[in-house]
Amino acid sequence: MNKLSFSALLCVVLAAGPATADSLVDGSAEAGKAKSITCAACHGADGNSVNPTWPSLAGQHAKYIVEQLQAFKDGERNNALMNGQAMMLSEDDMKNLAVYFEGLEAAAQPVADPDLIPRGEALYRGGDKDRDIAACIACHGPKGRGVAAAAYPALNGQHATYTAQTLRDYASGARQSGGKEQVMQNIASRLTEEDIVAVASYVQGLR
Repeated sequence: MNKLSFSALLCVVLAAGPATADSLVDGSAEAGKAKSITCAACHGADGNSVNPTWPSLAGQHAKYIVEQLQAFKDGERNNALMNGQAMMLSEDDMKNLAVYFEGLEAAAQPVADPDLIPRGEALYRGGDKDRDIAACIACHGPKGRGVAAAAYPALNGQHATYTAQTLRDYASGARQSGGKEQVMQNIASRLTEEDIVAVASYVQGLR
């Protein structure tokens, strides 16, 4: 078994583990809700963004949200707006916001484009061995719910526009902060534009 196959198998096993209603982050949802007022402008009052270029946060794993906010604050991940917002957050603020958004329900997005499903599903579920592209399902699960303990993000219900741009940013190196991010950079760099559009559409339709 090669390294890629073993990693994929390990992630599938983790994704299949029992879910828990308890957050892996010690924070206060009530305090997070109070702090989330400024977040609502881009991410929606209920954590569901109405602008397809901005990510929805409702239902996202708290551990992942904390990691990303810290990366913005440290400057490891660059976004002019988010870097400034994160600079004003304490560690407790990040945990509180993460727990609050994790507890919100992700809104259902439009279904995937029927014309793109065959290609998107093939890549998501099986990858492409010839191009050394790992299947998305390996770390993000069959329904796109990710793995909370490993901070692999939930993708289901995310706007296709945002997912596609994120993959392009990974491919170009515009998004990077080391660690697990390098895995996504390697995978995305092997995707064609048609691949990106198809898999992003498929992810949007996951329930």
